[in-house]
Amino acid sequence: MAGARVIPLHDPERDAARRSRHVEVVPEPAQQQSETPDWERRLADLLSFARRRIAGDYQIDEFGFDRDLTENVLMPPLKPLYEKWFRVETIGLSNIPMAGGALIVANHSGTLPLDALMTSYGIAAEHPAQRHMRMLGADLVFRTPLLGALARKSGQTLACNPDAERLLSSGELVGVWPEGFKGIGKPFKDRYKLQRFGRGGFVSAALKTGMPIIPCSIVGAEEIYPMIGDIKALARLFGFPYFPVTPFFPLFGPLGAIPLPSKWYIEFGEPIRTDVFGENAADDPMLVFNLTDQVRETIQQTLYRLLTQRRNVFLG
Repeated sequence: MAGARVIPLHDPERDAARRSRHVEVVPEPAQQQSETPDWERRLADLLSFARRRIAGDYQIDEFGFDRDLTENVLMPPLKPLYEKWFRVETIGLSNIPMAGGALIVANHSGTLPLDALMTSYGIAAEHPAQRHMRMLGADLVFRTPLLGALARKSGQTLACNPDAERLLSSGELVGVWPEGFKGIGKPFKDRYKLQRFGRGGFVSAALKTGMPIIPCSIVGAEEIYPMIGDIKALARLFGFPYFPVTPFFPLFGPLGAIPLPSKWYIEFGEPIRTDVFGENAADDPMLVFNLTDQVRETIQQTLYRLLTQRRNVFLG
């Protein structure tokens, strides 16, 4: 037909325009098969854990640490607290060695020792080697029914020099909070003011084993339960070091025990070497005092720096 334009079956420009309007990416078959729904993976892990427990296919070390139970039962409930509620940010994880013994020394606060749990979870979840920190706890923890057994299974042991030295010598990562109950039970008005670090027992353990000391500073834990009072009569009745009164507890009962969602920062400082002081360094009281004071001052100054950088208690 005169004047008619012939349209080719395969016009390169038209085909390119059509492709640009709709491009469908088809994943590789291997990719499609490897994408397993999260709930299926969790169910498979749970069933695998149950099979191991029934068959007795798990190990417990001489301190009672059950790694399988810790990783599959005790740690997972801490994840939403760590990631969603407190939104913890860790700084300086590279200062924690990939292997070998080291002593982490941290400030203590918050009425309940959630700071220890968050520090332990953060190292296990975010450190490249996913190391488990073996925490040194007060004897009250191990005297408490159920709590003491769970503490042992999660790797905790009594805060005493012989246990600390054995763990460090075995190449374990050990955590200690030398302020003890004085730290977590202090009034809100004294927040982020470090209490006395005892007699430096943790320094002696590090010196005897030659392991490094890593100062750890935690900001955010002070605000989860602002302690404005202490009912000493109830503390004596229950055998507690204190019975806290906060703006919400005991006024609102169990609801008052929900921690406030403060924003947390956990910073690990540069390791302080102890293998340079000689074989009998732990017997020198002045050296032990000076190192204890150095660790305490490092943590205190880091707390002040983190606080000046924080704009808001809940938003960071």
